[in-house]
Amino acid sequence: MEILWFLLAMALLLAAVGPFLRRRRGGLRLVAPGSPDAADPADYGFALQEELDIRIPGPDQDLMDALENVRRTGQWQAASQLLAGTAREGEVRWQRVQAFAGSAALELAREPRAGAGWLKAWRLEAPKDAGGAQVHAELLAQQMWRRPEGMSEADVRIIAEEARESCAKAALLAPGDPVPYVVELGVARMLHYPEPEYDALWAKIIDRAPQHMGAHLAALNYWCEKWHGSREKADAFTHHAAARDPQGSLLAALPLFALYEHIPDVVLIRSFHQSATVTRAVEGALYAVHSARPDDPMLAHVRHLLLLFLVGGERWAEAMDQIRHIDGYVGALPWSADPDPAASYAVYRALAVAGYEANGGSPATLPH
Repeated sequence: MEILWFLLAMALLLAAVGPFLRRRRGGLRLVAPGSPDAADPADYGFALQEELDIRIPGPDQDLMDALENVRRTGQWQAASQLLAGTAREGEVRWQRVQAFAGSAALELAREPRAGAGWLKAWRLEAPKDAGGAQVHAELLAQQMWRRPEGMSEADVRIIAEEARESCAKAALLAPGDPVPYVVELGVARMLHYPEPEYDALWAKIIDRAPQHMGAHLAALNYWCEKWHGSREKADAFTHHAAARDPQGSLLAALPLFALYEHIPDVVLIRSFHQSATVTRAVEGALYAVHSARPDDPMLAHVRHLLLLFLVGGERWAEAMDQIRHIDGYVGALPWSADPDPAASYAVYRALAVAGYEANGGSPATLPH
């Protein structure tokens, strides 16, 4: 989106001098490169940019082990076993399905004919495996959105129709699992489901997993003005969900995601980030973060987006608190919307470190 590019351009300019900033009379001044006062993310033990994992928003060692097994052996069994042991009612299954599909998509991008042979074998050798059916449906949905150069609208629609059919098959294999319907939410946007049909799809998800944060984020896109809704409809959707937010849920953070999707093309950075609308959305997301279970798999998603807004609002200590929880992983908005997620995240991390130190912070003062 346009504002992300604008913010990134501003951030890149500041990042060029950010490592050489220090505090002086409450403001910032330049110090020489290499000075002991220079702001350096490495001083905090943060990961190097090239070490950042762009596949997932936060740690999941079981998933990493399964992905490595699939990559090394070319066999699907490890992926099947992991999904078979992952509860249907939570968010983890959805994230793991996305990760396996994303891995297959990358393989196919590198080797269009030979890539993702393990997934093809999985579907052929175990056609009734619910996990394999879900990964296949998600792969088709991701291919639909990736749209390689030269792909026509007709080709995109063919893939979208195939994805919808795959979602239906996956749903039959696991009647109580919301994942096939969550996958279909993206397909519904591409195929322009009318509102009554979309509402019926959403009802199937709510019946199975009413607090599913990932599903709410996927559904939000339909109601945004860039798709089939408006800013008002997106706000209504997120505020309604936040209003019925039970203690410990992350749904209170949804208005911040709606705000992100509707940031104006041109803003004055300080005035925008200090506006009442942004402040309310940020405070709601911070409340959700502080109330959520530490092991909530969607917590990292909220922290990643909070980092963008907290840096924009010059709330350096709170931004650093998000970084210490999420550093090492960048597979989430807003970074995943950038062609180079690791570089985009690294810029905002450098700004947060520079601002934190310019206002008296140091590695010794950051909680661990």
